[in-house]
This record gives sequence, C-alpha cells and structure tokens, in this order.
Amino acid sequence: MNHQADPSSDNAFLTAFHHVATIGATDNNGVDRQALTPEDKQTRDWMRAWAEAHSFEVRVDAIGNMFACLQLVPDASEASPAPDSPSGSADTSAAPYVLIGSHLDSQPLGGRFDGAYGVIAALFAALRVKEQLDESGQQPTFNLAVVNWFNEEGGRFAPSIMGSSVYAGLFDLDEMLAVTDLDGTSVAEALATIGYDGTDTPPEAITYAEIHIEQGRILEREATDIGVVESSWYTQKLDIDVLGEQSHTGATAMADRHDALVAAAKVVLAVAEVVDEFDDEALVSSVGQHVVEPNSPIVVPRRVHMVADLRSSDPAIVQTARDSLRTQIAEIARAHDITINVEDFDIRDKQPFPLEGVELAEKAVANEGLTIRRLETMAGHDSVAMNHRVPGVMMFVPSVDGVSHCEREFTTDEDMLRGVRVLTSVAGELVRGQLSEVRDGETWVGRSVAEARSSVTV
Repeated sequence: MNHQADPSSDNAFLTAFHHVATIGATDNNGVDRQALTPEDKQTRDWMRAWAEAHSFEVRVDAIGNMFACLQLVPDASEASPAPDSPSGSADTSAAPYVLIGSHLDSQPLGGRFDGAYGVIAALFAALRVKEQLDESGQQPTFNLAVVNWFNEEGGRFAPSIMGSSVYAGLFDLDEMLAVTDLDGTSVAEALATIGYDGTDTPPEAITYAEIHIEQGRILEREATDIGVVESSWYTQKLDIDVLGEQSHTGATAMADRHDALVAAAKVVLAVAEVVDEFDDEALVSSVGQHVVEPNSPIVVPRRVHMVADLRSSDPAIVQTARDSLRTQIAEIARAHDITINVEDFDIRDKQPFPLEGVELAEKAVANEGLTIRRLETMAGHDSVAMNHRVPGVMMFVPSVDGVSHCEREFTTDEDMLRGVRVLTSVAGELVRGQLSEVRDGETWVGRSVAEARSSVTV
C-alpha cells in the first residue's frame, strides 16, 4: 500500500529539520555540534521537547543515548505486575521495541545532514506509523522508539559510534565514561555538565532501522532514489605515537635534531600512499588527527600523536596495508633515530546486514514508486553496531557531489522526504513483526544501564 505523506507533515518535517540546522550553525551552512558541547545540548533539548509534545516518553541511559518511546502494545504487566522485579531491570512483561534513529552530534565544521537527518526522519516516521495504526485499528506486535545515539562521530571523544556500541555491549560502559577529550574532560563529566547523565533503563530492542545520507556519490551518479546497505566495510585504526627530542629551532644543529614532526610527516605520506599498493578504490586511508607537542614556533617538536584509518571491503587488504605501514614506520624511526610506537585499535569486522532486511527495504521502495540499489557502506554507522545484536536495516538517500563531514554537505528536500516515506514504511512493517524471526525472535537488553555508573567517579 502506498502511504502518501500528508503535505503538512512534509512541511512540518522540513521546518523541524531546517530549524535544527540553525543550532551550532557555521558561516558556510554547516554545523559544529560536537558531542556534549552546549550546541549538542541544544539539539538534545529540542528533541526532548518535540518528543514530549507529541506524547513520546523520553529516556536517557547511562551513556547519554536518548530514546523517544511510543508504547504501541498494551503492557501486560498492568494486568499482572511482577512485584519482585529488581529496580532498573528490563521489564520482560512489556513488548520489546523496534528502534529507529541515528545521531545528532557532528564533526567540527561538519555538515547539517549527517546523522541529524536520520533522527528527525525517525521522529516523523514514528509519528506517522502511530497515526496509521490508530486509523487502521491494527494491533502491532512491537513498540517503537526513536534513538539519538551518543557520540557517533567520535570527533571530541574517541572512539566513534560510542553510544550504540555501549548499548550493544561491544564497548564497556565504565571504560567509555572514563574516556577524555583533548582538554582532559571525561565523558562522565561532560554528560553531567549538560544534564544528560541519564539513569533510565533503555528500551529492549527486537529490530533496528536507520536512514542516513550516503556520504558518497553512487546514488547521485546513477540517479537512484534510495540505497540499501548489504554490508559494512572492514575498518581499523592505528594509534601512532612519534617520540623525538625537544630542542631549540635555532641553536640546535640539523644533524643533532630528533624532530618528531618531520618523521610524522613521512608517516602521513606513507599512510596516504599505501593505497597505491592495491587496485583503485580497494582501500581508503587517512590520518585525521594530529597532535603536536609542545607546538611552539621555536621548539623542535618532541612528540606527535596521530590516528591512521584504514578501510576496505576486503579484510585481507586492510591487514596487508597495516603490515606494510608497520614496516615502513619502523624504517622511518630508524632513519630519524627516534621511537615510533604503533598500536592497533578500533577494529571493526566486515558486517553483513540480513538479506531479509534488504528485501524489506526494496519492497518498501517499490511500493513508493521509487528506485533502489544495493551497496556497501564504507563509513561506520550506529546501524553496524546494532546489527551485531538485532536484525538491522540501513538505508541511504543521495548526497550531492558525494561530500560529507564538511560544511558543503548537502541533500535536497525532495530526497529527504522520499527517505522519510520509505523509513515510515519499513518501520511500519517492523512493528508488525517483520524481521523479528531472523534471529529466532531474540531481543537485546541494552548494556547502557545506570547501575554500571556507580564505579565511575565524576
């Protein structure tokens, strides 16, 4: 059935989206809303107010994930309560939740579509699903919740995809609360500062769906409306610490210098050029963060800390590139008579999405009279973390010029509205029970519970 969205609802969505884009807006039409900054708090406050105004129950868990919950299925515990249920435990008498959403945080000088589109689209899709159920009188199988995952971007606190990974049990809650930014502020401290150090029990999940901008140009190049993700790429990062010796830029002879930055520059080039060892587009690489100490104009740097990122559809290519880089870095260290420590971290396996979810998205798109193609995601997403625990559906709308993580990031209103329609259709099928048997009906109780906070001192 083709659920044509009411024009006023489309207008309301666009009004909401473009309003949120004013929060943390930059001079060149981007946004800067890094995790747990005042700007992030403003978007969170907006989501809470909007959700509560539309009769959602808002919960915030111990890692700062926000859940706007719609109870669509009557709670069996109201008829037969369990008096001995422990405080804060999941209520197994209630139907589990289909989760849909994304993230509201951004990169520094980032784009206004990345993540935020997925959260706002999910809010409107959830509202439409509820309206359709009320009008039809149909009884769904599951409840529905919209989630704003904490720190998907990882720009202020590393690693990225933090909130969903804690919920999914892939990252330890206490360890992530103790992570600090470059100024030494911990996640726990920052959550408390903006008032989002939650104590609510997160909803129990049965399935998950997310819509996002593609951040590439395949859909635009092929004039395709929607992409559905078959699998994620294999990714890993290298933590690289270049240790030289601090000295005077004028008085120290060139032969006596142990310049960490010169050696680090050669490492950066090695990371960029390692892709040339493979077929075109088989591997992508970068150094996205670079911290120089003491960062004085008249001091030869003693230390450079950097993070290198390697990604490929083929895990063997990443491993080969990683081994090649470690060999090259060791040679650079010897040539400059300095120490370079390299550690593997944030390794994320290639993760297939269930075929049943791909086909569900394809059916929804066909029902809307739109076009779709299957693709892989080179970028990391909260859906990848969630797909470890419950069946997931990940969909894309086109990105103009394939540009993302910058102020020039852009997706048209028309493409955003198409995505809301498709997400509404997919979410409607999920609350009626689709995909729930892919993993034998197993549900996931989030690991981001408040009790675990007791071991962290703020």
